Amino acid sequence: MKKNDPVSNVMTKTLVTLDINEPISKARQLFETSGVHHLPVVSGDELVGIMSWTDFLRISFGEFGNQDVRSLDAVLDHTYKLADVMQKNPTTIPVSGMVRDAAHVLANGGFHSLPVVDGKKLVGLITSTDLIRYLVEQY
Repeated sequence: MKKNDPVSNVMTKTLVTLDINEPISKARQLFETSGVHHLPVVSGDELVGIMSWTDFLRISFGEFGNQDVRSLDAVLDHTYKLADVMQKNPTTIPVSGMVRDAAHVLANGGFHSLPVVDGKKLVGLITSTDLIRYLVEQY
């Protein structure tokens, strides 16, 4: 296995993100339509948080089965802001980081996505699934 490959060889570069000022219903729409499970939250190019599908389920589980989507969105947008639900100051890895380092962080961090940054600028995302695919390619 190539433990010293840079994360830039494995990370997702085309990201689905949320702007910090967008309503929480936008997160629901993106989770539903894009198939991603982690949404980096940005202000401009700067990473300010991350929201997972699990974070979203935590606030919407009770309402999901009982309301149509427009009603659910209205309740969510009235009740929450992204800053209330996202993980602030998420653990990150620099774009110069190595795959081995990302694997170590994800194996021990209790989460499944790791934003990749160049300074404060979000440039990618590496997930547990990305690392499993990388491992499979090695054998």
